[in-house]
Amino acid sequence: MIVIGGGPVGENAAARTAAGGLRTALVEAERVGGECSYWACMPSKALLRPGHALAAARRVPGVPVGERLDPAEVLKRRNSFTSDWDDSGQVEWAEGAGLTVVRGRGRLVGERRVDVDGRVLTASRAVVVCTGSVPRVPSLTGLSDVPYWTSREATSAQEVPESLVVLGGGVVGVEMAQAWARLGSRVTLVVSGPRPLPKFERFAGDLVADGLREDGVRIVTGAKATGVSTSDGEVSLRLSDGSAVTGAHLLIATGRQPATFDLGVEPFGFTAGEALPVDDTGRVSGVDWLYAAGDVTGRALLTHQGKYAARAVGTAIVTGATNPEPWTAPVATADHTAVPQVVFTDPEVASVGRTEAQAREEGLDIRVIDLDIAVAGSSLHADGYRGKARMVVDEGRRTLVGVTFAGPDVAELIHAATIAIVGEVTVDRLWHAVPAYPTISEVWLRLLEAYGL
Repeated sequence: MIVIGGGPVGENAAARTAAGGLRTALVEAERVGGECSYWACMPSKALLRPGHALAAARRVPGVPVGERLDPAEVLKRRNSFTSDWDDSGQVEWAEGAGLTVVRGRGRLVGERRVDVDGRVLTASRAVVVCTGSVPRVPSLTGLSDVPYWTSREATSAQEVPESLVVLGGGVVGVEMAQAWARLGSRVTLVVSGPRPLPKFERFAGDLVADGLREDGVRIVTGAKATGVSTSDGEVSLRLSDGSAVTGAHLLIATGRQPATFDLGVEPFGFTAGEALPVDDTGRVSGVDWLYAAGDVTGRALLTHQGKYAARAVGTAIVTGATNPEPWTAPVATADHTAVPQVVFTDPEVASVGRTEAQAREEGLDIRVIDLDIAVAGSSLHADGYRGKARMVVDEGRRTLVGVTFAGPDVAELIHAATIAIVGEVTVDRLWHAVPAYPTISEVWLRLLEAYGL
């Protein structure tokens, strides 16, 4: 087995095949642990958490919280979560799991053959591509002549920028806008639509926008970027309405694309920069020895879903190596029907499954239940708690197909919704899952009561 890409997805695929008895090489060009460990999930949430903790304390009378955040301490703690960008601990784990770590950039050069900086490795069983994704940079006039941040620079900066312009209102854009605003930066967020987080339910984007504005973030909506330039040490982003916004730094947060550049996929019928199409075992279309998992497949671009897919890939390969009958994943795996996601802003957004719009587009006969999160647990949690919940029910099967929560600290609610959707639990049966009192989870009871149970 050869796994190209040593991030969390590649680590999971490799560990699964190694545990199944296959000699496994893990090829990594940068740091074992990948984007999530050093430039995404962990450092971004480490930047956000201190501000959330302070804001939460301020919502409860009697807590002395006159102090501001200490940026130096926040950055120091963030650095600790990346091990100061040293992957020796991750390498030690990989080798302890029986993997052979190979440093260098892997490139497909033939059937089951991978060139790693001039050294060719050959797999007797399979090759798995887990190279993740890279920022998608728009074509803006002048951008090639202007220094700018992507998510990597935004999560690894060692000083608080005096001012920051964020282009893009997706997850990276809103999280980094709030993190740096709370650390003292003057932040402007530019979104092309009417609100940030356009892929989520509308109320989620509206609540997050309110939270950002309360932190001093200026939000420019309905304006597309047309060009960029620099003058006197500041970056100026020109907008389609003729105006411009300026800042000491520009963060490009306009999405990501599969990292299939310089991977050697073209001879096998695929295009660099585009996703590798896979079935539910992770096998790449038309190539019986090539598998892929994670962002590179273009499915759910989330670490936890990539790790889930990697475990399925590892199981498929191990089973195929020991059993002549190919292993087949369930027809409707969770990365199609029940993908959970959390936006770690304040307020948080936690969702799983389909939005109302997605369910209607699929032609499902649905009923939508909307409620304010106003239960005993939320009132105890914070004075003036503001939050909303939505439950999308498939009326034909009386099961949940989508749930969204938006509010302070709702992230921990989402796994219950994930279980309900994956397990296809009927609302009648879900009514017997009694939430503990007084917790915010009591909103489940209120949603079901509003449904009519």
